Amino acid sequence: MTLLEGLALLLIGAVAGFINVLSAGGSMLPLPLLMFLGLPPQAANGTNRVSIALQSISAVTSFFRAGARYVGLSLRLSVPAVVGSLAGAWLALQTGDALFEAILIAVMAGSAVLMLLPQPRLDTRPLTPERLTPAVYLAMFFIGLYGGFIQVGVGILFIVVLYRMLKIDLAQVNVFKVLIVLIYTLPALAVFLVNDQVRWSYGLVLAAGSMSGAWLAVKVNMSPRGAFVVKWLTVAVITAIILRLLL
Repeated sequence: MTLLEGLALLLIGAVAGFINVLSAGGSMLPLPLLMFLGLPPQAANGTNRVSIALQSISAVTSFFRAGARYVGLSLRLSVPAVVGSLAGAWLALQTGDALFEAILIAVMAGSAVLMLLPQPRLDTRPLTPERLTPAVYLAMFFIGLYGGFIQVGVGILFIVVLYRMLKIDLAQVNVFKVLIVLIYTLPALAVFLVNDQVRWSYGLVLAAGSMSGAWLAVKVNMSPRGAFVVKWLTVAVITAIILRLLL
């Protein structure tokens, strides 16, 4: 790895980490860069998980320091997501790139529609385990399946589904999303590791940048206008992903 390549990984990692934590879809940036630097698509997919795991650790730590506490509920939601991510990671190793793009376009288009629907009436009751219905758990499984398969844009699905199904503020949704992504990413990363699809030198340099971007994103999320920023950044990222794949 040259100095220029390392600097590019750091810069792209910082931007991707900021987008991933505050919204989602930042993985659209490092994946093409990793492939441009010579990694095969599956190795790029696996290597990017190193950055995602470490940026999620950075974000979760920062959220906790800022006063967010949703560990118990997040762990409950993570169980079906982990099961789905293991199945999705295995499927990703068997699937060609063309199917990746077709699925991604369809999922992102549906997410954009859901995100732009009128805001649901927020449920201000305390968020207890009783509000986690079987439908919510089933949704977490399928999002985990998608995330283990592709990863790109999975945070958008967590945001849209939790926002619509739990009817909680978007800034609060984002805290759940980051912790769930961390938990389900680790077993998916393990699948890529076992299949020798992780390049540590690239992944760790990319992660150094993404952790700094994640730290900044937490500061923005916890600000008074955090929910507004999350919503419109998510819509912008969805649009960018679809245009990038279609053009």
